[in-house]
Amino acid sequence: MEFFRIHRTIPFMRHALVLNIVSFVTFALAVFFLVTKGLHLSVEFTGGTVMEVAYSQPADLSKVRSAIGKLGYADVQVQNFGTSRDVLIRLPAQKGVSASEQSTKVVEALKADEPSVQLRRNEFVGPQVGDELTTNGLKALGMVVVGIMIYLAFRFEWKFALATVLANLHDVVIILGFFAYFQWEFSLAVLAAVLAVLGYSVNESVVIFDRIRENFRRYRKMSTVEIIDNAITSTISRTIITHGSTQLVVLSMFFFGGPTLHYFSLALTIGICFGIYSSAFVAAAIAMWLGVKREDLVKHSAKRDGDPDDPNAGAVV
Repeated sequence: MEFFRIHRTIPFMRHALVLNIVSFVTFALAVFFLVTKGLHLSVEFTGGTVMEVAYSQPADLSKVRSAIGKLGYADVQVQNFGTSRDVLIRLPAQKGVSASEQSTKVVEALKADEPSVQLRRNEFVGPQVGDELTTNGLKALGMVVVGIMIYLAFRFEWKFALATVLANLHDVVIILGFFAYFQWEFSLAVLAAVLAVLGYSVNESVVIFDRIRENFRRYRKMSTVEIIDNAITSTISRTIITHGSTQLVVLSMFFFGGPTLHYFSLALTIGICFGIYSSAFVAAAIAMWLGVKREDLVKHSAKRDGDPDDPNAGAVV
């Protein structure tokens, strides 16, 4: 499906060096912020108190956050749990304060606004659990990267696999760099968004690489640079439709999803924008610089060359 078609090939690769220098600088800044500032990890990673409270009527989460914020908690996760009357609260650990003391103060603050509130569960999530989540998160990220490389190496060629992995890591590090610089809370939901961006970016790269392989078969006299420019240009309409519709959904979560989905949708927004950029310019440019050529993607056979129905039969490459 296409809303429009561009009849003139846009020379994207002419500006590949400049665009990738910008990418490298952005990547380097993201790494710098990650090293110097680090991520502001949520309760799931650092440990803290998990509370479940029940209301006699649907709870107003904004009032709950406001009441807890008055106690001096800057980073508190508040969300409905099961029903609109049940609320799950995650509090960061405080030195010298036990989980029972934290929960007592929170319940007292909540009862000041709603006397019927009841504490149903109070648990302490230790740092050991946080370390385990961190380790498992890194393992999941590593397995995704390895799986991407294996998939693309079999479907296309190792040069495309390497180019895609580098471009995807570029996206991930930049997302983490934003969270490190602004000290936004990095939670399990944000980690899920990062993994989703990896898959989303790979999908965009596969679409472009598929078109590159198709162009190598169709246009025998085009150079590699012209083939790549034509592939990116011919997929622009599809990119606008798919990414535009996805971004509308993500933005709706960002503006109307409340604090629970705020950082999740924010990570997706950053990832989608940089995913489009990296798939079209970073991955394609790296593949070009690695020397991808027609022989890497098009397998010739005597049957194809002798097939009278093949419009390219007999062509010399």
